[in-house]
Order: sequence, then structure tokens, then C-alpha cells
Amino acid sequence: MKVIICGAGQVGWQIARHLSGEKNDVTVVDMNPDLVRRASDTLDVRGVSGFASYPDVLDRAGARDADMIIAATHSDEVNMVTCQVAHSVFSVPRKIARLRAQSYLDAIYADLYRRDHLPIDVVISPEREVAEAALQRLAAPATFDTESFMGGRAQLLGIALDEHCPVLNTGLRQLNDLFMTLRAIVVGVRREGRLFAPEPDDQLYDGDQIYVFTHSEDVNRTLEIFGKATKKQERIVIIGGGNVGLGVAKALESRTDRVRAKIIERSRARAEFAADSLTRTIVLHGDGMDMDILQEASIDRADAVLAVTDDDKTNMLAAVRAKAAGCPMSIALVNDPTLVPLMGHLDIDAYINPRATTVSSILRHIRHGRVRAIYSIGDAEAEVIEAQVLGTSSLAGRMIRDVEFPEGVLVGAVMKGDKVMKPMGDLRLEEGDVIALFSMAKDVPEVERLLQVQIDFF
Repeated sequence: MKVIICGAGQVGWQIARHLSGEKNDVTVVDMNPDLVRRASDTLDVRGVSGFASYPDVLDRAGARDADMIIAATHSDEVNMVTCQVAHSVFSVPRKIARLRAQSYLDAIYADLYRRDHLPIDVVISPEREVAEAALQRLAAPATFDTESFMGGRAQLLGIALDEHCPVLNTGLRQLNDLFMTLRAIVVGVRREGRLFAPEPDDQLYDGDQIYVFTHSEDVNRTLEIFGKATKKQERIVIIGGGNVGLGVAKALESRTDRVRAKIIERSRARAEFAADSLTRTIVLHGDGMDMDILQEASIDRADAVLAVTDDDKTNMLAAVRAKAAGCPMSIALVNDPTLVPLMGHLDIDAYINPRATTVSSILRHIRHGRVRAIYSIGDAEAEVIEAQVLGTSSLAGRMIRDVEFPEGVLVGAVMKGDKVMKPMGDLRLEEGDVIALFSMAKDVPEVERLLQVQIDFF
């Protein structure tokens, strides 16, 4: 597949890294020659310097025979024009654009733009993706990471183990024997900074961060087994009234259960806009790191604080200060993955990586064949892939224990019809089944080969 990626920033670079690693023909376009040089020097991609929406630049990038263009520059207008030029001048079959401005999104989702007039096949909104990720974190407060799969019937939970975990020093095989009816599998373990897919005889230790794939009905039981209490979040303080904070507040207001939310926003104009856009949410104008404004927001009585300003360090410091003021749970928006190791030291309970959520969303739309969902873990270290088993796949008709998965791959769950099943060794995979796989990044190409998902891309 021949792909042109416009924008060599964090998101564009990660998409290029994924696709070039899977032996696709990738060209990266950016007006910053340093970013282009970084991509071409570190990845197996071509680099073209220039303005992404200019026809001559796209021509040099190979748009005449490209299968897809991904417009992920920092400018909405450039992204839209790039897709228009790719369609009108070069007839590129598939076009994906990242758009941030709410006005564009409202118009597009309201179907005011017809495809003929604005030929974008997939619109990716980072703010909407991040707001959804924030809501998922709030729904599972005992986890540092969570994602839904199989139509909401299954969950990936990131759980940090501490000394209170009752199953420390227990082998995973023994854990499975102790809780036979629990539909949950430990698919990944991060220990001393290294992520790996565990073996059946591996044990869990204090300080491990584990990824567990579980049936949605077994989430609370799973958390309890690993020593995590479950508590409903009824009072939320949101620091930052931008598109993410506003999106979370609107979603909380739309729920039937009464969740009391307060927003702290530093900009008076933005605070007034948020107050006009919401009905039940209290909006406070002030600095989220100011202890007086935190006390005015009753931070000591809040169940969680969500720091989602556009500055990583502000989010982290605001989360730390909120916890010091008595808030039991903190979630911080962090763009820079190098800051993530500090979370544990700062006692920040969970984080949201906008780049990871955006990358996962884009990958979900460009994967081959019958892939239904994909979630990127850590700094693109691993993926959870949900895919339908094809009749031509080498998985069809075989029991799980007979499939030669790479050592960095584990089956998280199998869905037959609408029933999610624990992936036992004697479970036979059939055509039409949906399978969720945890895969280390290096093993993703082999997973795609097993699934035979590079057939019939469009």
C-alpha cells in the first residue's frame, strides 16, 4: 500500500513508524525540513519538504498512484485543502483528515458538507478522542488506562499493582486455576520500565503495571482480585475549559445518573463561553494551580480531578496540588511520553496521551481487512488488535493452543456471535469469530499474516 502522510509531527511520525514497519510504501510531507529529515533518517520512509496542500508538492510525494493520504498537519485548513487537492487533482482513493476546530466538526457531523464538496472519507478529532478517553478513565477510576472492545462487551484495563494486591507472587497459571469462572486474562506486564507479554509461569510483583483483558461484566470482580476498590464518581473537578474539558462536561451532563461537575478555566472569555454552553456544570474563572480556587471548587470533597489544559506541566502540577488538597484521584493530560515515568513518583493515578488516542483512531481506519479496532499501548510499544477471523485465515478451524502465535502475542478474548468467551486452549476459532490480540510492536506484521488481513484493503 502506498501512503502519503502530511505532517511529520508526533502523530504523523508515529503513523509513519507503524506503516513503514509493516513494509508499506510511505512518504512523509512537511514544510519543516528538519522534521522531514528526522522521519527519513529514523524510519524507512521517503521525505518531501514543502507545503502539503500544494499540488506540485503532492505530485513529488507520489500522489498520482497513492492509495491513501493522511492529512495530519497542525492546520485544519491545510488538512482540508490537502484532501480536496488529492481528490480533485490526483484521484487518491482514500483521504483522512485531522480536524480540531469545533465549527468544522459540527458542520461535518451535521452532514452539511457533501462528500462531493469536501471529499474527506474519515475525520479524526483529537479533542473528541481525548474527551472519550477521559470519560473511560473516569468510568474505571482504579485503572491508569482503559479501552473498550467488542462493542463494549470487553475492556482492556491498565492496573498498577501495590503491596495491597492479594495475588502478588502468584503465577498466572495458578491465578487462572484459582479464578476459573473469571473471564479475564493478563496480556501485558510492565516491570521496571519494560513492557512484555507474560508467560503462564510468570508471577506478579509489587510495582508491576499490568494490562488485563476482561469481560465487561467482570470488570469490578477483576479489580477487586487485584486489590482495587471500585467507587462511583459523583463529583468531578475539571481543570481546563477547552474543547476537551468542555466535551467531557457535556458528556457528563447528558448522563442519566447525576454527576456533579465543576470546571476551572484560566481564560475569562473561554470560561464565559463554557458557562454559556453548559447547563448544570459550574464554571469557575481562575488558575487550576491556585489553592484558593481549588478550595472554592471543593476539591477536598471531589471524587476525581481531571487536568486537561494545553500544557503538560500545568496538568501534572495541578493534579499533584489537587491530591495534596484532599482529592483521592487525579488524571492528567500528558502529550510528552517522556513525562509518563514521573506519574508514579508524583502520585498521579492515571494519564491520557492525546497522541496515542489519535494514532489509535487513525490506525483503526487504515488497517487492512477485517480489523475492527486497534489500541496503541505506551509509546507505540504494543497494540491490542480486534479483528474478525476470515475463512481464508490460518486461524479458522483451529484450537487456540494449536496456533503458533509469536511469543509477544497473547489472545485476550474471543467473541462468538454476541458472546464473549475466555480464550482457553481448547477453544476452536471459526470463520466469523472476533478475536482480540495483545501484540508487541515487533510482532504486529506476523499477527496480520496470521489474520490474512492484507487482503481486500478497500
